[in-house]
Amino acid sequence: MFGILRESIVKATLQVINEMQAAGVIGRYAIGGAVGATFYLEPAATLDIDIFVSIQPPPGSLLLSLQPIYDYLVTGRQCRQEGEYIVVEGWQVQFLPPGDAMGEEALAQALETEVDGVRTWVMTAEHLVALALQLGRGKDYARILQFIEAGELDTTRLDQILTRYNLLAKWELFGDRFLKNQ
Repeated sequence: MFGILRESIVKATLQVINEMQAAGVIGRYAIGGAVGATFYLEPAATLDIDIFVSIQPPPGSLLLSLQPIYDYLVTGRQCRQEGEYIVVEGWQVQFLPPGDAMGEEALAQALETEVDGVRTWVMTAEHLVALALQLGRGKDYARILQFIEAGELDTTRLDQILTRYNLLAKWELFGDRFLKNQ
């Protein structure tokens, strides 16, 4: 499923993330980004995995902190930090808070699945597309086109998400730009 990554690295990384959840370092999590898309599409070249995590602010604070993740992995497990990533079992992991209400919803509605015998959660195809549309980078538009061409979207559900998060105008622009001749 993950192309060039060895199955042992994928399995070991997901096991560590599950251990973090069991230890209360992170709450609910979901795989997003290019790796999340591989659950629905052909694998794409990517060197990292985006893990969206539910993080609660420390008691008495309104600010979120990724410090507990850093402490658990870098200090406690001797993982190394590379820029915005923490290398977990040989795989660059970027831990991301949901960021907004749509991200929160994507995290809450993530689907449980299994990878090499390890339980994990992945964002729905429709949330992956909506988040990609929201970001609007070239690689995001390419991924949206892949989802459309693969027929992996529940268009009613996608329309509801786009409506809820005021992305219909952006979706129309995307369609005018990329889908006009299809």
